[in-house]
Amino acid sequence: MKIFKYKFTRLITALIFTGLALAVAAFALNLYFVLANGIDSAANRFYPILQYSLMFFVSVGVFVILLSLLLSSYYAVDVEKKVFKTSFGIIKSKYDISKIESILHDRTTEKLHVYFENQSFITIVVKKQWYNDFVEALLAANPKIEFSVRSKENTPDDENKKDGDK
Repeated sequence: MKIFKYKFTRLITALIFTGLALAVAAFALNLYFVLANGIDSAANRFYPILQYSLMFFVSVGVFVILLSLLLSSYYAVDVEKKVFKTSFGIIKSKYDISKIESILHDRTTEKLHVYFENQSFITIVVKKQWYNDFVEALLAANPKIEFSVRSKENTPDDENKKDGDK
């Protein structure tokens, strides 16, 4: 099985790390309030217990989800089982490679798209250096997949501007 790691933008990576730091800070602040105030100061003990436990649950949950995004976001091509898997943190999907009709490398947007029989598609977000390896892995599992490249082309308006500038 070949695995291709998901490529996050710098902004998304920074937001994930900020979220991780905020989750740790929320957990620590909640722990401080539990140790400093306790639950004895409230008239009804149910509400502080509910508040503190929910805050622990939310901060740990956010931390786990964001950490899973960083560690478990990838595309996998299993040539033997002929399965294409996507994983975006805790969200996982599995596709049959025989249902893939075509792969398009759009050079105008520098994106790689995988089109399926049911007219749906997935945009693959990996390093540009891995595009060829990714396509080769899918073609090894199903050589009937059509691969095409959409090149950067001059539009008629661009050609008219060039002729007028001469």
